Amino acid sequence: MGRSRGGLSTKIHQLVDGHGHPLVVLVGPGQAGDAPMFPHLMAHLSIARPGPGRARTRPNRIRADKAYSSRAIRGHLRARRIVAVIPEPADQQGHRKRRGSRGGRPPAFDSVDYRNRNVVERGFCTVKQWRGLATRYDKLALTFRGGAVLKAIVTWLQALGDTL
Repeated sequence: MGRSRGGLSTKIHQLVDGHGHPLVVLVGPGQAGDAPMFPHLMAHLSIARPGPGRARTRPNRIRADKAYSSRAIRGHLRARRIVAVIPEPADQQGHRKRRGSRGGRPPAFDSVDYRNRNVVERGFCTVKQWRGLATRYDKLALTFRGGAVLKAIVTWLQALGDTL
């Protein structure tokens, strides 16, 4: 929990699957950036396999917005052989071009695949529409995260067709 000009604030950070169902839900301070939470999100990713074997911890690709376009994140994904579908911000393009040949090549970017990132945004919209999280009556980050996890559980139950 952090104190900003407007008071106490928090952010919900999520990893979602290709259908917008949350896989990892974390809560961080509202005034902090998104990129520092990325390693924590990836560390918590664990998807059980249907049969025997270890849980899966490496997705095929990551679709993220420009906030996650850093050299450290791209290096982390490259080391784990995960395809990064992250656009490069204009300021990073300018820095790279200003350095000339020492600036390196632009990172690979698949604009057609990036169109599927709307699934992530729609997943966040369903979280924001839930009154318990939208009104933010909780005082403790633990309680707020509990509400976010509860919403994730309800989302999965709806997707599996067990309730509602």
